[in-house]
Amino acid sequence: MQSVVSYPNRGPYGDSSYRGNCSGNIIKDLIKHFYPGNTKPKRFIEVFSGGGTGKDVANELNLSNSLHLDLNNGWDALTDEIPSGADFIFSHPPYWDIISYEKERNSYSENDLSNQMPYEEFIKKLNIVNEKIYHSLIVGGRHATLIGDVRKQGTYYSIIKDMNWYGDLESHIIKIQYNCMSDNKVYSNNNFIPIKHEHLLIFKKNKIWVFNMKVTVTSQENIINATNITWRDLVQATIQFLKNKATVDEIYNILIKSKKAQNNKYVREKIRQTLNNNSNFKKVENKWILCISQ
Repeated sequence: MQSVVSYPNRGPYGDSSYRGNCSGNIIKDLIKHFYPGNTKPKRFIEVFSGGGTGKDVANELNLSNSLHLDLNNGWDALTDEIPSGADFIFSHPPYWDIISYEKERNSYSENDLSNQMPYEEFIKKLNIVNEKIYHSLIVGGRHATLIGDVRKQGTYYSIIKDMNWYGDLESHIIKIQYNCMSDNKVYSNNNFIPIKHEHLLIFKKNKIWVFNMKVTVTSQENIINATNITWRDLVQATIQFLKNKATVDEIYNILIKSKKAQNNKYVREKIRQTLNNNSNFKKVENKWILCISQ
């Protein structure tokens, strides 16, 4: 395999009408890559098996010791144990609530990760499943998870960035997407970039007692409290905040509260110097404006 994979033809695996079904070729190629020749996984487990893709691959490769777990067959990823002893687990979880699998199954489950829920709740539940998968592996085993990005109401969500990572990241593969629901959609925004890829992350369990866990924390900070910021950028932000027209006094009254001003006895003079020495700022009568040439 290479770091970018493409499967225009999904292959004869699983139910092609089952929405969100990935190509069985990617599961097949992963198994053949990590178990070349006549070697086979000790136990192959597929989590979120959906429309039966992994099971068809296992049958083709004569993998007798495989399990395929999903709400479709009564297995709950949040509450039920993952059978132990697997050295290769493939998971393809819902991409938040983009596809409602309640409709695919014709039944509701409280623990369905594709239910309508806040994004933070989805990530929390996905973390629970991913940690369970990691701990169920034997040492030397791998967890390959296929995850897509999501854009919703103008906001871009990177699930792989926001979810916890369990184990040692061995590979990050980009998979090109085909036959998306959005392919035939015409977007009025010329700057819009459709999502045409998925991420395949491969984590390896290298130790028994100790494991790496990577956590992303997103926080909001105010640049007034920033120290690693230039006076130019502070003045620029202040003028924009004041609707692109401000006197030195108006700028000073805001920036005197900044962290950067705390150890500077000459804040007003620094503001004047910044305004006069930077071509981004232009004085019109007694006020300064932001003037950035195209």
